[in-house]
Amino acid sequence: MANTNTSKALWQIHLCVVLWGFTAIIGKLISLPALPLVWWRMLIVVVVLAFLPRVWRGIAAMPVRVRWAYAGIGALVALHWLTFYGAIKLSNASVAATCIAFATPMTALVEPLLTRQRFQPRDFALGLFSLPGIWLIVGGVPDGMHAGIVAGVASAFFVALFGTLNKRMVEAGDPLTVTALELGAGTLTLTLLAPVMPLLVPAFAGPLLVLPSATDSAWLLLLALVCTLFPFALCLVALRHLSAFTAQLSVNLEPIYAIVLAALLFGEQHDLSTRFYAGVAIILGVVFAQGLLARGRTQEHVIEHPEVLGVSEAKQFTD
Repeated sequence: MANTNTSKALWQIHLCVVLWGFTAIIGKLISLPALPLVWWRMLIVVVVLAFLPRVWRGIAAMPVRVRWAYAGIGALVALHWLTFYGAIKLSNASVAATCIAFATPMTALVEPLLTRQRFQPRDFALGLFSLPGIWLIVGGVPDGMHAGIVAGVASAFFVALFGTLNKRMVEAGDPLTVTALELGAGTLTLTLLAPVMPLLVPAFAGPLLVLPSATDSAWLLLLALVCTLFPFALCLVALRHLSAFTAQLSVNLEPIYAIVLAALLFGEQHDLSTRFYAGVAIILGVVFAQGLLARGRTQEHVIEHPEVLGVSEAKQFTD
């Protein structure tokens, strides 16, 4: 029975990863600029979660200090999504998805600074091994896409920040409640940024209170419900039967799925050179190597902070 449960859970987690891979694809299909795109996505998820009594009970039971902490993390989540979809608009889905893979080596460097843990030399070495991959990726895209790489790397940095901070607060709240708080705070953050965004990053800016077209509305609902809330709930089920190590390796396939989908649906491989894909291979090699090196610490444990699933294209599962 245990093997059956594990096999079913693996299928479930891979379905979630494929759906997360589609977030980049749908982001390219939506005609809205990055700011209103992310604002509507967050708002839709928050509105749906607001109908769940469990969420309100969780908020009521949560200390005020903890609520504010999650709200601050939610602001980082908003910046992550903003720069992620900005990267898609400035380059393409393949470039944005690849840049998100930088989050793993970045987390290895950022986490000791934020958690005051002992710095691991091997993590620094993995970060150095990422540099040739970054160089190849930058050299393997047209010049007009370099701004997208900058936005994508910034998005990965925000993942490293909020992923690390979420780990520190793993015991502080129910996952759905945490997701509602973080995305609610993220929606407010983007609302406050909207008036100044044309001055800060004009390419991301766009009106918030203008209703999207029928086509964009359909894609936004798909993005929020099918590619965010559904895989979040499904993953909570699957993770009961998987180790953190197995889940992390599965989720690391997300950039690969996104790149394959972008090639099949948009023919993006024609815009990118062999150097780009060589860089992708190096970055993903670093990501999987880090998972293998950390296996001794993670393989016996289930996921401890599934709330990260609801808020990120790059899912940082393990300590």
